Amino acid sequence: MRLAILGAGDVGRSVADLAGEYGHEVVALADSTNAVIDDDGIDVEGALQRKRSGEPVGVDDPDDVFEGEYDVLVEATPTTLGDAEPGFSHVERALEADRHVVLANKGPVAERYDELRALEDESAGSIRFEATVGGAIPVLSTIEDETPQAVTAVRGVLNGTANFILTRMAAEGLDYDHVLAEAQDLGVAEADPTFDVDGTDAALKFVILANVLSDGGFALEDADVEGIQNIPGSALNLAAEDGRTIRLIGEATREGVRVAPRLVPQNGPLAVTGTRNIVQIETRHAGSLHSSGRGAGGPETATAVLSDVSRLADR
Repeated sequence: MRLAILGAGDVGRSVADLAGEYGHEVVALADSTNAVIDDDGIDVEGALQRKRSGEPVGVDDPDDVFEGEYDVLVEATPTTLGDAEPGFSHVERALEADRHVVLANKGPVAERYDELRALEDESAGSIRFEATVGGAIPVLSTIEDETPQAVTAVRGVLNGTANFILTRMAAEGLDYDHVLAEAQDLGVAEADPTFDVDGTDAALKFVILANVLSDGGFALEDADVEGIQNIPGSALNLAAEDGRTIRLIGEATREGVRVAPRLVPQNGPLAVTGTRNIVQIETRHAGSLHSSGRGAGGPETATAVLSDVSRLADR
């Protein structure tokens, strides 16, 4: 498959770098201001080297990507809330041209799911978005294999930054502000960590899951969200005395979405440590299915994107 990649951050660059291993060809790579486009295949290493050096990724206009000869648009621009732009418009243009779309960008799928599906219904192209939930963890494909109708709920830990902070607070008896500063120094937390610690990032993922289970109807504003900023270290100490710990747990059902700190058994499946994520899928016929792994990172998320591309190719 010929890939046009919008977004040259960690995920977009990793998709470009790994595409050849999956048997796909990159014909365009664009960031917000520049692009490199070649219908016969771009020089990926050259483009990535320019990006690493702080140079323009190419001399083309990003808008020209849509006029190229591509099979799949990979939408890997930063997630935005509300109108989910410009990601939503990127998807719209590709579907209107009867091209496939694979999203790593959570915004369009969480905030405008019903509109995306309506566009897909009018297109010869398809949309896939495994990478929007849990990085390399095969959450959506597992639900697809089971069929959404057979899944009753999905819950778990889907933000590595919040999980790292809670793990360190529990292990070392440290307070939130101290561990947050440590996480920022290590690069685990952003300079502005709000998106992660207030539960928004996890909520977007569980909204996507609720949309898949219900075939739409949910956006971020429908989620009940509470973050970890106000958890004192003493709460984790008290939980430990009772054989429990605290994790930021999300849950998606056909009735709604909730993300909040919850007590879980210290040795239970949801008590993953560090930056690991875990998803627990409750099914009608196969019981509870668990998948765990790294829920973020360029190469990890790129594997989910490229798995989706391969599924489209198999069709």
